Amino acid sequence: MTASPLDLPQRPRRLRQTAGLRALTRETRLTPDRFVWPVFLHDDDQDQPITALPGVTRYSLDGLLRAAEQALKLGVPAIALFPKIDPSLKTRDAAEAWNPQGLIPRAIRRLKVKLPELVVITDVALDPYNADGHDGLVTDAGEVANDPTVDALCNQALAHAEAGADVVAPSDMMDGRVAAIREALDDADYPHVAIGAYAAKYASAFYGPFRSALDSAPVENHTGRVIPSDKRTYQMDPANAREAIREVELDLDEGADWVMVKPAGPYLDVIRRVSEIADRPVAAYHVSGEYAMLKHAAAAGALEEKPAALEQLTGIVRAGADLVFTYYALDAARWLREDAP
Repeated sequence: MTASPLDLPQRPRRLRQTAGLRALTRETRLTPDRFVWPVFLHDDDQDQPITALPGVTRYSLDGLLRAAEQALKLGVPAIALFPKIDPSLKTRDAAEAWNPQGLIPRAIRRLKVKLPELVVITDVALDPYNADGHDGLVTDAGEVANDPTVDALCNQALAHAEAGADVVAPSDMMDGRVAAIREALDDADYPHVAIGAYAAKYASAFYGPFRSALDSAPVENHTGRVIPSDKRTYQMDPANAREAIREVELDLDEGADWVMVKPAGPYLDVIRRVSEIADRPVAAYHVSGEYAMLKHAAAAGALEEKPAALEQLTGIVRAGADLVFTYYALDAARWLREDAP
């Protein structure tokens, strides 16, 4: 039996009939040049798989150079460096963070010699270097001290700038650190070094695999002192969205060149709000827990990894992110190349 045609002046399905029409009318376009690839490294001669993050490697310096070259070939223009520091170098003052011969400055110099076109972004925070495991310096009374931490972060940012970093990215969430770092960089004749601020970084449950990869979780009762067991006195409450706008506006006023929302997936509403008020690029971090959930679900046969990962990344960009930090950067770049007409 043939049904009579409906009298419909509007048929949205018309533009979904072929792959060409869908591509032509697609509103959000996911491309490798939006990706920043977070890369873990250590001061060891061997690359090392990270158990908590399937498919992710902790690189030696030689391995880092090879991996970064591959990223560029796939069209990923930027990497963000995250170090696993030898425990013997961790101290309460985190001074290794600004050692000019430390792991990150050496990595920057080698990358900029071999791959000068690569955008090198560095994490500015003390937790990898801090014996207490916090992003800031912890007082004898167990308080994460804001202003002394900001001074240390300026030293760290200067060490990275001197080594050749293109962008320093403070992820610590201390008050006033963007303005202080901008002043320090300008006074030291590094006005060209950009600041990518983690402006709305939440105290999230999704960071677990990352902290395992860096051995950077807070250390309770270190040396007999009571150390805060979490980072909730400086990272944001997951229940708050208006507060994110305040944090973003402060960082923009202080001179941030882009602002970030972290994590991405649980905070798409925040990414949208930030994109509507920011006059500079908005970054989002598809964090380790988000990545690991997809990996484990795919391994269990619960979903197909490629379309699920690309759908998540597309959703982040659709929400308003101009650039996305993601451990899927290289895989996603390959998948997008495979799907290109």
